[in-house]
Amino acid sequence: MGEGTKPARPAARTEAGDAARGPAAKVRGRSQHRLRLRNLRADDYDTLRDITGRVYAQMGGQFGGALSRDKFLSMLARFPEGQIGIEDRGKIVAAALSLVVDYERYGDSHSYGEITGDAYFTTHDPNGDVLYGAEVVVDPDYRAMRLGRRLYDARKELCKKLNLRAIIAGGRIPGYRNHADTMTPQQYVEAVRRRKLHDQVLSFQLANDFQVRRVIRNYLPGDVDSKDYATLIQWENMYYEPRRRPLLGAQKNYARIGAVQWRLRQVESVADMLQQVEYFVDAVADFKSDFAVFPELFNVALMGLVEQADAAEAMRRIAAYTPQMAEGMQRMAMSYNVNIVGASMPVLEGERLYNEAYLFRRDGTMETQRKIHITPVEKRLWALDGGAVLRHFRTDAGTVGILICYDVEFPELGRVLADRGAQILFVPSWTETKNGYQRVRRCAQARAIENECYVVLAGSIGNLPRVENVNIHYSQSAIFSPSDFAFPHDAVVAESTPDTETVLVADVDLEKLRQLRDEGSVRTLHDRRHDLYRVEWLGPV
Repeated sequence: MGEGTKPARPAARTEAGDAARGPAAKVRGRSQHRLRLRNLRADDYDTLRDITGRVYAQMGGQFGGALSRDKFLSMLARFPEGQIGIEDRGKIVAAALSLVVDYERYGDSHSYGEITGDAYFTTHDPNGDVLYGAEVVVDPDYRAMRLGRRLYDARKELCKKLNLRAIIAGGRIPGYRNHADTMTPQQYVEAVRRRKLHDQVLSFQLANDFQVRRVIRNYLPGDVDSKDYATLIQWENMYYEPRRRPLLGAQKNYARIGAVQWRLRQVESVADMLQQVEYFVDAVADFKSDFAVFPELFNVALMGLVEQADAAEAMRRIAAYTPQMAEGMQRMAMSYNVNIVGASMPVLEGERLYNEAYLFRRDGTMETQRKIHITPVEKRLWALDGGAVLRHFRTDAGTVGILICYDVEFPELGRVLADRGAQILFVPSWTETKNGYQRVRRCAQARAIENECYVVLAGSIGNLPRVENVNIHYSQSAIFSPSDFAFPHDAVVAESTPDTETVLVADVDLEKLRQLRDEGSVRTLHDRRHDLYRVEWLGPV
């Protein structure tokens, strides 16, 4: 799998040593242990990094260093249920990492990097049929406690609960190094299967009810001990029931998006503003859309209701209206059965003022994303502060992220969200001139291509003559795609007429993204040189 390979880079199966390596160093005070099986969390990273670092070092470093933080967070973001750990008094001492795949996409002739997305789990498919084991790793001090068996059993339970047909993994055969001169790998595997030979990885897997499907080559290039060979092992779920696609509530393969090109106009009250919002929500919902996208600071017209002598103070005052706006829009999301996204508004927290975008799900839940990068003008006029958390959101129509205007000009943010599984990036924007708009547009298009995702740009138009520091606006809302044969020739799914109040409605095919990542003319996510560079989120999770 990485079972005997790696969580972030191919590593060695470590729990196989529980039973196979003979007596390990005894753990002192064994009666003081308090072992508990649970799912891994982001705050387990430091411990897991130390364990993987120690394990890989014991293998002579042939599979690189410890599990990287960005890969671990990507695993948790995509499939938290599949990342299982055993803790001893609150500290993780063993872990099993896995994902769900549509196995027919890969077949038996795959490599570890291909089927795990180079351990970012970008290949995880909630609609897949196989639980794929990427790695099992145990703290060397705990190898005599048979924790590997517990993790394998936990995986089997997960496979049954998810009604997956099998667990499949690629396993190293490190003992083959001692027999390569006299036996083929197939002969070696058969000898281990018949218990004529012992392999510290394969023997453990066979003892846990796994069967060998076949022997493959170059599963883990550079695996010197296995001579670049590996076994594909499988455990069949005898309780599996072939699934039919549910008639209701199934994960969608496409999403219909309505981007509102919002004209700024004078309002008399918050109720007046909400009435305008409802008009567009109603229009988008009439098209059976999954998302209604509103621009950045679209409620700035409310500044006409407050004293404007001090621009920063005026923005703080309209922040007082944000809870009422959010409550009204949450009701609309449920009433009109559409997810409302973008729609950033000022939020005051203590003495700090933030620009915060919203996701109002149609199931009644709400989440937010603060603007992280603040422009010089926003700092000078409104004294805005930047957020420090980057979130991805699971919806009934795909995994999405929000980058507020200027944020899309920083490619690192889009890459982090893509590594967390984002299929659609929403960019609510506010640009005053065409060159400002083009800057946001070009960057949005670049994010779509480099991250193999869709990017939705929604902006404001018009002006507010009676509001200070809110001048002219320019926008052309658009939906961008990757650039390959399966997508529009100019990588533009749809775009609105510039500077006209309207709604842009179009469908995006999420299945095409999966096909692109597996079979595209170029694969920008897959082909990154992780041996030379990486993008890693360092802020709070």
